Amino acid sequence: MPARKRGFTLLAIGSTLLVTAGAVVTTPVARAATGCRVTYSVASQWPGGFGANVNVTNLGDPITSWNVQWTFAAGQTVAQAWNATVTQSGGTVSAANVGWNGALATNASTSFGFNGSWNNSANPVPTSFTLNGVACTGSTSGTTAAPATTRAATSAPVTTRAATSAPVTSRAATSRPPTSAAATTRPPVTNAPWNPPSNLTSALAAVWSHQESTYSNLYGFRNYGWDQVMAGQGTINYCVRWDSGASVTTAQRDAIHAALSKQFNKWMTAMSENGAGWNGWPYPQVNVKVVGWAVRDRAQLQWSDSSVDIYVNNIRENAPQCSEPCGRFFHQDGNYSGCPGGASRHYDMSLWLTAGMGGGAGGDWGQRMGSEYFMGALGSENIHIYLHEVGHTFGLDDFYDWDPGVGGFIMKAGSASQITEFDKWMLRDWWRHLKSRYGR
Repeated sequence: MPARKRGFTLLAIGSTLLVTAGAVVTTPVARAATGCRVTYSVASQWPGGFGANVNVTNLGDPITSWNVQWTFAAGQTVAQAWNATVTQSGGTVSAANVGWNGALATNASTSFGFNGSWNNSANPVPTSFTLNGVACTGSTSGTTAAPATTRAATSAPVTTRAATSAPVTSRAATSRPPTSAAATTRPPVTNAPWNPPSNLTSALAAVWSHQESTYSNLYGFRNYGWDQVMAGQGTINYCVRWDSGASVTTAQRDAIHAALSKQFNKWMTAMSENGAGWNGWPYPQVNVKVVGWAVRDRAQLQWSDSSVDIYVNNIRENAPQCSEPCGRFFHQDGNYSGCPGGASRHYDMSLWLTAGMGGGAGGDWGQRMGSEYFMGALGSENIHIYLHEVGHTFGLDDFYDWDPGVGGFIMKAGSASQITEFDKWMLRDWWRHLKSRYGR
């Protein structure tokens, strides 16, 4: 998507001793399985800067902490990260888990992202990664058992002790679920009146083919914007991460809420035809609500009503974070039992507004851009960085490394300021390929 961290903790396995006539046989002891898969994607790019998302899947035994390493080949540097603590020495980058996302069960995934800089000439994707020092090849190793051994029995008594280990837990703080063979199979495309303008047909086919070949889990991933709108039955809840020292008035708050609804629904307009949803899309208009704000200092928010939940000084990735128990990104199973405001005040996405940020980033977790840019664009007909990043939330690709040859469009950063006909039909192509998962 589309963006936007080591020794393994081994379970203690006791050897059971079987006493036989004249011999003691030790049963095999399994060695820990190790293995991992990493997907790195550039979510957005602009002159001098870029945003990237990294998805990590643990294929081996459960771990309680993780550290992902890679090397940049073209002088790229990491400036700011989220969902991981990132350090860099030369071209070598290390990304370690933060407090809440360290545990990964077998086949569990987690994601993190960052903004970085590049030389405006080349921004190649790293070619190799390690997880806790183990090369990520997409397969596992070390699963074979040590051979059983036999020794002569002695007159000393043989004792046994039950193996003990702390329970291994994991959180649903993933942006991509584990890939499986079935999940990567293209679902049937049904009831699809596929009739884009003839001058766009070949380019649309090329885009979809490119996505199939470059997305690691295109058909298996279950947290696209499509999934979120369907789960909410036509409603999307936002929480605003106010990553700025500026104050916000009641009028500015309401203007932000109104702008979110207007801009998000521009994509829904692209899914509408003659007042109805195109090809069975059930929500030509989505109810966009802001249910919370996260801020460093409550005094920055200049209102006293209780229309939104307010989270104060809950800092993650060096920025205010809305309550994690309320976030769909962290609880894709829909269990919001730990949310202070209850399930009705959960949030599907975050609008992360960061002071001084250029460009933007987007994914299933929400959208991020400069607070000055967004506030300055509140009266605009099209907030084009936001529109671009919401496109990523619905799965649409970036076009930094290739060009389908149709001119400017919103998903080709910097080439259009509004959703174009090509953007509309790329979005519709996603729906016709995914709609079967909703029984439509």
